[in-house]
Amino acid sequence: MAQGTGHGENGDRDRSPEEAALSERLGNLDQRLSELRGRHIKTEQPTGDSGDGAARASAMALGFRLSSELVAGVVVGAGIGWGFDRLLSTSPFGFIVFLLLGFVAGVVNVVRTAGAGQRRGGS
Repeated sequence: MAQGTGHGENGDRDRSPEEAALSERLGNLDQRLSELRGRHIKTEQPTGDSGDGAARASAMALGFRLSSELVAGVVVGAGIGWGFDRLLSTSPFGFIVFLLLGFVAGVVNVVRTAGAGQRRGGS
């Protein structure tokens, strides 16, 4: 903060001790935040092209895994529903019910897998 300029010196004399302490704490906080931002930017920079390519490949693999789990849940649910409809002659109710259950199961698997990835990457 710009202390020591022509206007700041006269203003410092008129401030109460609480305002001076608060200003000092604010300056210290600003300095610590600047240091932390500098460290954070340095650690986030990629180590090279191979690290960036590996991160993209890993993200793509995770995306394929999540999408395949969702599709598999819907397909398995639809298959089970179709089988029940053929077996019990309840068309199309079994298909609709199990299709929806398969969709819910797929979404639950996707959320579970994505949550595990967040915990693994965050820790």
